[in-house]
Amino acid sequence: MIFNTGAALLDAIVLAVVSREEEGTYGYKITQDVRRVLEVSESTLYPVLRRLQKDECLETYDREFAGRNRRYYKVTEKGMVQMNLYREEWKSYSTKISRLFEGGELK
Repeated sequence: MIFNTGAALLDAIVLAVVSREEEGTYGYKITQDVRRVLEVSESTLYPVLRRLQKDECLETYDREFAGRNRRYYKVTEKGMVQMNLYREEWKSYSTKISRLFEGGELK
């Protein structure tokens, strides 16, 4: 993608990916799911996960998998509120940009 991805958009994308799994999901899977829509490295995503956890939008828990602990991330109630805010802002933003590209009226 040639457009820069700011922190807010990365936060929104990660929250959307994690929220798809009721029990939460683990870091590597989050990275793979995000990469389906956006080219991004693990070294970019793990600080996003830590920031969202610090902001109380994500909570973590560990679960054993194949003899090792795997860290899972789950969206909190605060995270759902934030994700819904991002969703509404995105709808408005993307509609305005699409309208501009398509030669429509600017409102």
